[in-house]
Amino acid sequence: MTTDARNDLYPSRGAAEMTTPRQDPVIWSAPGAPGPITAKELQGYEHDGFLTVGQLIAPDEVAGYHAELERLIADPAVRADERSIIEPKSQSVRSVFEVHRISEVFARLVSDERVVGRARQILGSDVYVHQSRINVKPGFGASGFYWHSDFETWHAEDGLPNMRTVSVSIALTENYDTNGGLMIMPGSHKSFLGCAGETPKDNYKKSLQMQDAGTPSDEALTKMADRHGIKLFTGKAGSATWFDCNAMHGSGDNITPYPRSNVFIVFNSVENTAQEPFAAPIRRPEFIGARDFTPVK
Repeated sequence: MTTDARNDLYPSRGAAEMTTPRQDPVIWSAPGAPGPITAKELQGYEHDGFLTVGQLIAPDEVAGYHAELERLIADPAVRADERSIIEPKSQSVRSVFEVHRISEVFARLVSDERVVGRARQILGSDVYVHQSRINVKPGFGASGFYWHSDFETWHAEDGLPNMRTVSVSIALTENYDTNGGLMIMPGSHKSFLGCAGETPKDNYKKSLQMQDAGTPSDEALTKMADRHGIKLFTGKAGSATWFDCNAMHGSGDNITPYPRSNVFIVFNSVENTAQEPFAAPIRRPEFIGARDFTPVK
């Protein structure tokens, strides 16, 4: 349940699940505003909640970013850092958060106009990085990410008041239809599913390995899948998927021999900065939910 008397547009973590119609625009910029996304692509993003770019970064650039990912996960200091999340079974690195602060290579990618320009166009303002990470999904058993809306967590636990946030997942390895790729329910971003159950203290320590609080019920997910369907994203290394903060999404385990690694960047509007959590006892650490609202330049 909410922690104070603020006007909470999207109640969650109460006694029961509840659905709230979206109260915010999907596209925040004015019609015809300049940017790299075409009017037709914006229309598709507004309707479906995602946008795919077949080759956002070139193969030689991919090689450089992938080499930096491999360097980071092999570094004992990075592994020991609290920003690194370890797979419970294999004890391999699952994710490294705040990667744009750890790595100058990924910091340059965040400020690349091909990346940040699309965020500004969708959100209609300057943006800052709410979260960044590399996801490492090696073959032979890397676990997936269960179905969830990112905004449900960012609202409940980080205090983002409105749906004015966009994520981009940039593939650093090929995404096949078999190696645990991203799945989204098209159109699911138009309704907010408030989840049941209070948020435990320091919930992030468990949720970054296996989501529990903020997870929709099987019944709710079945209804959403029946209504919206499920889209699986495949593509070459260097491809990218932009998706709305409230899109219901997840990914399966990777039991193939073929790794699936990506860099994941969350841009939030500077006009939607984080407040106190709406449904959690304390804030999450800043490496997960930023409190530095400096615009990306």
